[in-house]
Amino acid sequence: MPKKLFDFSNIKGDFTGGLVAGVVALPLALAFGVQSGMGATAGLYGAIMVGIFAALFGGTQTQASGPTGPMTVVSAALVTAAIGMTGSLESAMGIILLSFLLGGVLQIVFGLINIAGYVKYFPYSVVSGFMSGVGLIIIILQLFPFVGLSSAKSTTAVIQDLPRLFSDFNGYALALGVLTVIVYYVFPLITKAIPSALVALIVAAVTGYLLGWDVPIIGDIPSGIPELKIDALFGGIPAESYTLILEYAAVLAVLGSIDSLLTSVIADNMTKTKHNSNRELIGQGIGNMLAAFVGGIPGAGATKGTVVNINAGGKTRLSGMTHGLFLLAVLLGLGSLASYIPLSVLAGLLIPIGFKIIDTKGLKHLLRVPKADAVVLVLVLLVTTFGSLIQAVGLGVALACILFMKKASDLGEKGIVVETLEDLNDEKPWEDELPYYDVYKDKILIKHLKGPLFFGFTAHLKNQIAAIETKIEVLIIRMDQVPLVDQSGLYALEDIVLDLEQKGVEVFFVGLQEQPMDKLRSIDIIPDLVSEEHHFQTIQEAFIALKPILKKE
Repeated sequence: MPKKLFDFSNIKGDFTGGLVAGVVALPLALAFGVQSGMGATAGLYGAIMVGIFAALFGGTQTQASGPTGPMTVVSAALVTAAIGMTGSLESAMGIILLSFLLGGVLQIVFGLINIAGYVKYFPYSVVSGFMSGVGLIIIILQLFPFVGLSSAKSTTAVIQDLPRLFSDFNGYALALGVLTVIVYYVFPLITKAIPSALVALIVAAVTGYLLGWDVPIIGDIPSGIPELKIDALFGGIPAESYTLILEYAAVLAVLGSIDSLLTSVIADNMTKTKHNSNRELIGQGIGNMLAAFVGGIPGAGATKGTVVNINAGGKTRLSGMTHGLFLLAVLLGLGSLASYIPLSVLAGLLIPIGFKIIDTKGLKHLLRVPKADAVVLVLVLLVTTFGSLIQAVGLGVALACILFMKKASDLGEKGIVVETLEDLNDEKPWEDELPYYDVYKDKILIKHLKGPLFFGFTAHLKNQIAAIETKIEVLIIRMDQVPLVDQSGLYALEDIVLDLEQKGVEVFFVGLQEQPMDKLRSIDIIPDLVSEEHHFQTIQEAFIALKPILKKE
């Protein structure tokens, strides 16, 4: 019997979760709209359309979708390039919206041809470098709005213009920006019942309004149902812009897919469910296509909105749709009030978000992870931040291929056979485990890893471990035949240990070779997450240590 589209069994929790997610999304949608260069209205329109329709057609029951930092940065780069080609935002609107529309179409195609199955082959270092670059772009481009000044559209131009930041700043705007940041970080210490972003927005905006300070504001926001942009989409787009449209559509589709699927995995971990990757991409594509038809910016699965939706009780797609419908209600009823929000307040919301997007874990371990991974991360970060986003994505894909070939070559030189992890569930005990197998088989699980643990295999390993039954008490990971681990592999092992720790399952490592041992120590997985007492050279040593732990049960 086919599964129902809507499940009304959790209607109260879905309504509450969607409402809270909508409250979180409102200030961010306005801020991302402004950052895109298309205005706050475009952010709100995008949040409504993607929020409602990605939830309706998507493959993650609890996903709350809308404009995100990475998607907005790409959109802003497209807007700048299109205006440079045509001379004005109005003239460029056809190029911009057609790029958004085609990006949505490509996502639907990705879902239909199972492109989601290949996302796991992006190395951690590439994704980390790109996301950190996006975070830096958001921070740099909001420096001037934070102090009440208009900003250049590229990071290099902003840095060259920095002296003006200190000579021409608007003190009132700076005060409101600082107030926004303070409330954003301090309010959660008081209570987390109300999203701090919304409180910061209201407190700073009302303060500026009551004091009558002269600061740049959002300006007019149209109320009512958004109008279709058919004329702009299909009204005489210049032929010389087709390459630009195709390039940015491809980047938006790839980035939106990665962004959404990463959030889907987080939702799975929180709800103990399994999303449908292909359907999720189709849903995101439909949402982004419809957003383009009304002049909204594209979006993706939003991690923060999804997390608060789940924590507030959301369990089905009704929660994500409620989040979008709430934003529509705000547009219809309170759009005129939003027009008075100072731009420095929105900058005060975006700058902390930029810092959150930066992968501090990856940067902190730059000197400890394999050198090739560190070089890739830094190169992608620099090209993303100061070069072209198109080039950054292309560089990331090329470097991923090079990394894969290099590691395969290293293994070939060592005469090592690379084996997949497909049969982990059905693996049989090794000969040296047989004396202990029958005694402990109901309380422990042994996973045998064979070959290198690098980015091509980490996603499957994490899925296998996530499926472990919680009745076991100890997981033994045998790495006798693992010659090397890359950055993706290290962080996969870290995630596995942390997840199992939350389930009350202890982790033992057995047979670590020199390179994996060095790397696990370099980022403190040993001894911070897995103590020295839980690392053994032989399986016999591990079973001896297990006896006092399991003897009483």
